[in-house]
Amino acid sequence: MNRAWWKEAVVYQVYWRSFKDSNGDGMGDLRGVIEKLDYIASLDVDIIWLNPCYTSPDVDNGYDISDYYSIMPKAGTMSDLEELIASAHERGLKLILDLVVNHTSDQHTWFKESRSSRTNEKADWYIWRDGVKGTPPNNWRSYFAPSPWTWDETREQYYFHSFASEQPDLNWEHPAVRQAVYTMMRWWADKGIDGFRMDVINLIKKRATYDDVADPLELSYLGNQPGIHEFLQEMHQEVLAGTDLFTVGEIPFVGPEDGLLYVGEERNELRTLFHFEVADDMETMDLPRFKQIQKRWYEALYPSGVASQFLNNHDHTRQVTRFGSERYRVESAKLLGLMLHTLPGIPYIYQGEEIGMTGIRFSDPESYQDVAFRNQYAERIAAGESPGTVLSSMQLRARDNSRTPMQWNTDQSAGFTIGTPWMAVNPNYRDINVEAAEQDPHSVLAFYRQLIDLRKTHPVMVYGVYRDLAIQDPYLYVYERVLDGVVWRIVLNVHDEPVTTTFGLPEEQLILTNYETADINRLAPYEARLYQYEMP
Repeated sequence: MNRAWWKEAVVYQVYWRSFKDSNGDGMGDLRGVIEKLDYIASLDVDIIWLNPCYTSPDVDNGYDISDYYSIMPKAGTMSDLEELIASAHERGLKLILDLVVNHTSDQHTWFKESRSSRTNEKADWYIWRDGVKGTPPNNWRSYFAPSPWTWDETREQYYFHSFASEQPDLNWEHPAVRQAVYTMMRWWADKGIDGFRMDVINLIKKRATYDDVADPLELSYLGNQPGIHEFLQEMHQEVLAGTDLFTVGEIPFVGPEDGLLYVGEERNELRTLFHFEVADDMETMDLPRFKQIQKRWYEALYPSGVASQFLNNHDHTRQVTRFGSERYRVESAKLLGLMLHTLPGIPYIYQGEEIGMTGIRFSDPESYQDVAFRNQYAERIAAGESPGTVLSSMQLRARDNSRTPMQWNTDQSAGFTIGTPWMAVNPNYRDINVEAAEQDPHSVLAFYRQLIDLRKTHPVMVYGVYRDLAIQDPYLYVYERVLDGVVWRIVLNVHDEPVTTTFGLPEEQLILTNYETADINRLAPYEARLYQYEMP
């Protein structure tokens, strides 16, 4: 595998509205991020991924953009962002922004012009269709609503939206749309940002026809359509070629073989990608399935491409709650961290993951602010399901699980704000917070810093060949990374009961573990070990 700085990087995701409030209005902001840059730098990560802070009506927490060239007042000002970029660079940190170009807000001037008349210059910048006998053009669904079609009284047509009705999809078939996007991307690159996390980027290419589908609930018809690679190669040529910009594509509905088409180094599209065979498709940890997914992606991509490793972000429940154990919170948080940082690919840390923050289950559906949760909850209640059943079935996967404020200390609102937080703080902040973690040499935070230091000093962690030693075992995950005669063996008990093992190695070969004492032939609940030895 060719070596490159970005393959060796660790990415830290900042969901700014829940990170740090600098002015007491209860909402995190860019100045709050600036205040905490020294903390982020202390983790020794390389890249900050900042969620959207562009001007937006905020229907979908900033993913409904009404102006790509300005900053929403909730977040701050353009000067604040410029200072954040410069301050990050001073600390050796790169900063990437979300690129949201599958859709805009319905308040964007482009859409306002498009809906104004069928003869407007931008009439075809979005996807418009006539209804069929007064009903939407087809039987498709959107992610957030029963139908992806909304009737517009002004234009007297339906417009298409893969997400909320306030997020109309751009028509990427129109050359002027693509050029407008490329111009905007170059503008931000000139501002000094270091790349883009590309939101649902493989949805920009639509199906050739808008005919009904056999199963509207199986949403794969929304993305990964023929022609997507021509768009991405054009984007590369127009914006990315000859630069050192880091790009990661959010790529739903894609398996390993298709994944290589997006990230193969010779194809000139993206650096890396997020796939969702785990985060979207696996309700809780299914270890044999997880191991098969890792094996398939590694065999398909290596050595020509690189994937990303993550189990939680702003859209997915915190990993300890969903894939680990709150009973064994510290142990499972460390195990999941060790696993993601030693598997092939680029590891992502979602703010608070490094201290073992947990998800939250609100008992009142009104406490959930996420538009997807609200729409789906209302649809199911209207269909006759009981509120209690609907709520309990949606709590684990609700996106607000991961959006509660960052837990800095035991002060009011966990030190996130001196005002009323925009979303309730998890009550466990008195026990789980950065200040307490900094004082504990055995904390999850200390463990993450060790992991990142190992990645910086041991190329085997990045470039080593991967081999699974126990792929069928339902509780043990045992694999090795091998490079230039150096072997790392990772032994994980992904289970809340002790298990016996034959994969342990002598104590002198143990580099890192999440338990203070170890039995070579027995692993405690969620015990994780990293060994090193040299090939004979």
